[in-house]
Amino acid sequence: MMLQGVLSALREVMAPFPALLLFLAVLLIVANYRKSRRPKDFPPGPQPFPFVGNILQLTYKNPLLGMQKLEEKYGKIFSMQIGNMWAVAVTGLPLVKEALVHQGENFVDRPHFPLLEEIFGPFGLINSNGSIWKEQRRFALSTLRNFGLGKRSLEQQIKEETQFLTEAIRDERGQPFDPHFQINNAVSNIICSLTFGDRYDYHDSQFRKLLHLLDEALFLQGSVWSQVYNVFPAIMKYLPGPHQTVRKNWEQIKCFVKEIIKKHKADQNLSQTRDFIDAYLNEIAKEGAAASFHEENLIFSTLDLFFAGTETTSTTLRWALLYMAIYPEIQAKVQAEIDSVIGQSGQPSMDDRERLPYTNAVVHEIQRKSNIVPFGAPRMTSCDTTLAGFHLPKGTVLIPHLTSVLFDKEEWETPDAFNPDHFLENGQFKKKEAFLPFSAGKRVCLGEQLARTELFIFFTALLQKFTFQAPKGVNLNLDFKLGLTHAPQPYRICALLR
Repeated sequence: MMLQGVLSALREVMAPFPALLLFLAVLLIVANYRKSRRPKDFPPGPQPFPFVGNILQLTYKNPLLGMQKLEEKYGKIFSMQIGNMWAVAVTGLPLVKEALVHQGENFVDRPHFPLLEEIFGPFGLINSNGSIWKEQRRFALSTLRNFGLGKRSLEQQIKEETQFLTEAIRDERGQPFDPHFQINNAVSNIICSLTFGDRYDYHDSQFRKLLHLLDEALFLQGSVWSQVYNVFPAIMKYLPGPHQTVRKNWEQIKCFVKEIIKKHKADQNLSQTRDFIDAYLNEIAKEGAAASFHEENLIFSTLDLFFAGTETTSTTLRWALLYMAIYPEIQAKVQAEIDSVIGQSGQPSMDDRERLPYTNAVVHEIQRKSNIVPFGAPRMTSCDTTLAGFHLPKGTVLIPHLTSVLFDKEEWETPDAFNPDHFLENGQFKKKEAFLPFSAGKRVCLGEQLARTELFIFFTALLQKFTFQAPKGVNLNLDFKLGLTHAPQPYRICALLR
């Protein structure tokens, strides 16, 4: 009798819970449905799935193809839902330019993706918004110019680094090798000199590990795991998976930067500003300095400079060697032009760019075709605005689809082919308005000028000294891996001394 009484009591206690759970589930679905309703006068797009939005409708093996299919179906401007955020993609030069340039102030903010928020918070140069972003960007530009950005002194540093790089490649003695981390190290040394006041030897195991951590983190940030994290951060935060590697890697990179800052503080000389970190520490110490200048922002601004100053340029150069090996006739024309203008002993400089129109055109075509940041860095509307006749509420994510501009059939004669003639007219270099690898507008890549200088000098110096070709019996291809950037699959190549 007692047991029956206990069971009866339990049934009474538990009876309401199935109904309660059903009620809560219905509430959750209704709330999500309301969030998934397309705003009034919003661009058209695919119907989002509950909770995950439209992320499943992008082909993760080739999201570029997924975006192309959406454009074909919905037009030059279309919308999608990413988790609980509404995003609008714009394609083609006129619309991308309208959003980023003509309405730049309306699209100046960055969206708040949970994974990036957890790693970087509202700090730094890339993910910050409002007055923090304006103050940090202004200071960074001014400081980098003081340390040689756009000046002969920095160009000389790049020229010196090319000698270290060519020596490292010469040591491979024409045998197959993967140029990934040698190129990474060379490019990274330029921004490290500006920010940390030092360069790192190519055999420095600690720095090679750091570059590997960065490379892995950036690849995984573009994976489906990271996208799912952004949809379900409260759950994914505690689940195992590659997204945890992203967090761990960035934490180790942060520790590296913190240690450098600690050393700078220990031996700082206020009368001698050695690099960006010194300049920032001086700014923090100033009476009346803006509230955004503090050590947390120093850490993340330095991280942003290190990442942005390493990844895109080094990835472009890896594509460059691959394209030259696959198109030997173009490589031979570049080398012939370099030989006739600079010779084998002269050191390439930016002064040579005007006299090397074909080489300059090839560098630009490598940037166009390699398409390093295919979707551009996302923006977010800072206020209610209208674009192409559609209403975009404040907080709408903007995806400037740079691929659609760099491969636009209306802008390029043979968009899908590797064709340096896209940038030539009557044998002279010709600028193209649709050449937007650095994006455009108020948040255009801060390091554009540095990247242009590095790409031209490194590329010209390498082609001057070496001929790049596939190892015997190997067919090189242009397969890519898409993480945060569009990078070539790992490859091995032979560098034959000329």
